[in-house]
Amino acid sequence: MNEREIAICEAAAGLFMHYGVKRTGMNDIAREAGVARQTLYNAFPNKDAVLFATTRLFMDRALKETQRELEGCSDLRKQLGIVFEHVARRPYRMLHASPHTEDIIEGMSAESRMVIAECNEGFRALIEQLLAPEKDKIRASGMTVRRLADAVLHFAIAAKHEARDQAHLDELLHGLTTMAMRCVA
Repeated sequence: MNEREIAICEAAAGLFMHYGVKRTGMNDIAREAGVARQTLYNAFPNKDAVLFATTRLFMDRALKETQRELEGCSDLRKQLGIVFEHVARRPYRMLHASPHTEDIIEGMSAESRMVIAECNEGFRALIEQLLAPEKDKIRASGMTVRRLADAVLHFAIAAKHEARDQAHLDELLHGLTTMAMRCVA
């Protein structure tokens, strides 16, 4: 994406969070981004395209930030904490800061959900890389690296959706970390 498209997506994200997906229109996005309507339509044909691009931008950023933060960190417990920050904690805080959480979730198009699934596959592969040095211990615990990585990611995502509040999310992720660490003990 070019700088203008990124600015449009960032403006749209703020509007989606503040007003919800349904109540945000293309005119609102153009005004917030400081571009003419035609400029917006030249970049994105409709609101679903804006939502798709916004989702892609934020998911790609989360994955890249996670990779950057993991550089130089060799402690598996801390590594999992970094991954959980980007997979569960930040998205939880962001969604629950909005009065339109349900609208945002329901407003996601099939294409946007596909982007999320693709990015989650990137997170799964990243977790698998973190666990790979412990493959013998993981195998001895009755798991494979891939299955453990898949379980860790899916349980973290489920925790984000099922947590009653931030403290409950932290408890769930702590328990998940403890279980994962037992597989490498």
